[in-house]
Amino acid sequence: MAVSKKQAKKKIENLKNELNLHNLQYYVKNEPIISDFEYDSLMNDLIVLEKMYPEFKDSQSPTQKVGSDLTNTNKFKQYSHKYPMLSLGNTYNFEELIEFDTRVKKSIAQDFTYSCELKFDGTAICLSYSNGILIRALTRGDGIIGDDVLRNVLTIDSIPTKINYKQDFEIRGEIFMPFKAFNRINEEREEIGDQSFANPRNAAAGSLKSLDVEVVKNRGLETVLYHVLSEDNSQNNENNTSIIHKHTDILKWAAQQGFPTSEYTKECSNILEVIEYIKEWDIKRDKLPYPIDGMVIKVNNLALQKRLGYTAKSPRWATAYKFKPEEALTKLLSVDYQVGRTGAITPVANLDPVFISGTTVKRASLHNSEQMERLDIHIGDYVYVEKGGEIIPKITRVELSKRQNNVQSISFPTKCPACGAILVKDEEEARHYCPDSNNCPPQIKGKFEHFISRKAMNILGGEATINLLYKNKMISQLSDLYKLNEKDILTLPGWQKTSVNNFLKSIEDSKEVPFARVLYALGIRHIGQTTAKILTAHFQNINNLMNANEAELTQVDEIGDIMAKSIREYFDNPINIKLINDLNRANIKLKNDDSENKVISSALEGLKIVISGNFSIPREDIKKLINTHGGKNISSISKNTDYLLAGEKIGPKKLATAKKLGIKIITQEIFNELINKNLK
Repeated sequence: MAVSKKQAKKKIENLKNELNLHNLQYYVKNEPIISDFEYDSLMNDLIVLEKMYPEFKDSQSPTQKVGSDLTNTNKFKQYSHKYPMLSLGNTYNFEELIEFDTRVKKSIAQDFTYSCELKFDGTAICLSYSNGILIRALTRGDGIIGDDVLRNVLTIDSIPTKINYKQDFEIRGEIFMPFKAFNRINEEREEIGDQSFANPRNAAAGSLKSLDVEVVKNRGLETVLYHVLSEDNSQNNENNTSIIHKHTDILKWAAQQGFPTSEYTKECSNILEVIEYIKEWDIKRDKLPYPIDGMVIKVNNLALQKRLGYTAKSPRWATAYKFKPEEALTKLLSVDYQVGRTGAITPVANLDPVFISGTTVKRASLHNSEQMERLDIHIGDYVYVEKGGEIIPKITRVELSKRQNNVQSISFPTKCPACGAILVKDEEEARHYCPDSNNCPPQIKGKFEHFISRKAMNILGGEATINLLYKNKMISQLSDLYKLNEKDILTLPGWQKTSVNNFLKSIEDSKEVPFARVLYALGIRHIGQTTAKILTAHFQNINNLMNANEAELTQVDEIGDIMAKSIREYFDNPINIKLINDLNRANIKLKNDDSENKVISSALEGLKIVISGNFSIPREDIKKLINTHGGKNISSISKNTDYLLAGEKIGPKKLATAKKLGIKIITQEIFNELINKNLK
């Protein structure tokens, strides 16, 4: 449809603003609110309009610059890319892929091949090596400047920190999260009351920008590297006589150096062969253990890449074919509101059953009230559903053309659907919560299910057992489990003497569960297994932890403001204090064993020691050794620090600070010598 110049100017400005908003949501917040396909459609609309009216095109347009993931704080140091880190042009149809091939042939007029490779759906990274050592790891940033996330990249075992190649070079690729790790992380986040990641890409990008190295280490990130740059690389010097002239050969060289590369890269003789390979992977991609969202096609000859050059935003010698997300149109029948163990309210859409990505989808999460408002969704609407990251069903948009007059608007509840308490919404979060955790049935039962789980108190039973005990008023607070007896349980349907005895024995055995698991079992919001271990190692007993203020809590290594606030809120509640007292009377372990507290030597007496890196034993065991030999483990380096105990993949910031302050750096071997000399 033709538009006037005035209309075009307004439309261009609107598209710029909308795309800038989506860039912020995607690259910085890692919370995209539209699909890639919708984003690319908006970008294409802007490209078309700017071609029609070039007077309204400027260097700040989203069509002319890379979406930026730069962190606008001092969280990470920022450095300039030696070579601009641009994005790829992309297409969703083969006609445009053939047009790309035609443009390339017009420019170079000689035989060439293509490299065709999987397009991993993660977050871009640029690794710099000097004299064989990994010295920097930059995010894409704005294409010119990136955030240095080296300390987090060092947690990814597949990335070599040292190679046998002395010339300076960069190697670029994608950091991604496999589906297995993604599912595990979301389960853990749901357990402690944190919002689930929408897809593996968001999870990978968010993890890479975490300030907590231990969190990154636990995320199961992996990487694939696919682009090498150096002064000697023929990509940057067309007259180079290096024996490596092809991109696919450089990837083979990278693999020989120990870099993780994709086994599915294929050299194709022409664009038709490329298209066949794309079709093959469009079918096979569901079988991969990690997310891909398309294929990348590159002119294989490095000298020809140099000749073709770049636009302001992308290389002319490469493009991406993106798979269209499989989606289906179906009707929204109703919305339920689920109450989680931590009180989080999750709206869930009930749908007319629809088959998508190999499964029948009947329900899809709507995440929170803000997402529902963005969608402007009504009961009776026809909605598009796709499986985000090929895993979680999600509603991406409403088909407004099919909206009927009788659709019903949706109002997010102001009261808990389970207990009627007035809902609250944390300013820092998008979710609503039921604050009445001690009287809300789903929260009470959820706490019990968490408490008895294998990773917590390891008591026999599950959801059905808890429902039965709760329904018959045998349990209402966690300590009630330790008051159960054989006579009462035998009155319940389906229980026999053997099963009752096994159940009661598992309850008795749970009294031997260590303090760290007990703390985790309490279900304090944001406190997972790792955090519970850190807290119990530091405070040693429940009384010390209960009496700690927020400032004291945040002094503990890896405990942030949100965790500290959550802990303080938990122990400020008199009902929870009563629970702790009841558990104490039931002889539950609410302190570390004396053997863990006992000082067995004065080898480290008075010494303040910071630890960093990976060791042959868990870090918590290292901390216990420091304490039991009279020393004190501290989290940050200062002029009062005596030693930095350095393991493999030591944090570069701590190492640099220690050297600057003249702090003595010791290895695990020297540490062992220090603590063993007094024991002989």
